[in-house]
Amino acid sequence: MKVLKFGAVWCNGCLVMRPRWEEIEKENPWLVTEYYDFDEDKEMVERYKVEMGRLPVFVFLDKRGEEILRLSGEVEKEKLVETIEQNKEK
Repeated sequence: MKVLKFGAVWCNGCLVMRPRWEEIEKENPWLVTEYYDFDEDKEMVERYKVEMGRLPVFVFLDKRGEEILRLSGEVEKEKLVETIEQNKEK
């Protein structure tokens, strides 16, 4: 499983989520994540149809690179961990 994280420097919710993701990534070293800036990575933003009003956006991909779900906004760490655990074998 891989998680694509979309955010922006001007996004308050993105600033809130950064330390949550840092903790999760430290606790789950097997988890692959990639960060994309809304203003700089236009190709990925368009490819995954990320909307400015929905930031931050987290796109969960299965082993084949297919989207299995997405979350947006400020998500509690417990919810993220639960989502990762439920989908890590996909």
